[in-house]
Amino acid sequence: MKKVFILTFLAISLQTFSQDALPNVNITTLDGSTVSLQQAAKSDAPVVISLWATWCVPCLKELDAISEVYEDWKAETNVSLLAVSVDDSRTVKRVKPLINGKGWDYTILLDTNNDVKRALGAATVPLTVLVKDGKIVYRHSGYSPGAENELFQKIKEYSK
Repeated sequence: MKKVFILTFLAISLQTFSQDALPNVNITTLDGSTVSLQQAAKSDAPVVISLWATWCVPCLKELDAISEVYEDWKAETNVSLLAVSVDDSRTVKRVKPLINGKGWDYTILLDTNNDVKRALGAATVPLTVLVKDGKIVYRHSGYSPGAENELFQKIKEYSK
């Protein structure tokens, strides 16, 4: 009986944590309107969702590194990137000035209540997920130089 309980518990746990469908949570655009994450990520091509914050140095490094090659990525794979800021109500005012200074060509969304962060099970940022047809097909937490190359390989794999 104990073994059956443990196996059942493990099966339920694995199913819960092996998230593959993109959660349907609401998120805010820079102009203040609300859109669902699923709607924002709706595309025939792969969509990268990057959870970041203005105070997160690895997040900024990752988005800067991707920015340098993003035009080439779009030309080759038609990928799009949603940069979801998890800055809270105290720091969200830093988002617009920061992105204006960076010149990122990403769709910027705001997750001030951390709804997306919780729904994706992100303990820390940066968290990068690749979505294809509404399903999460790849996820990577943290950033080290060169990680964007691995992401691009996955993008190419799912853009076929």
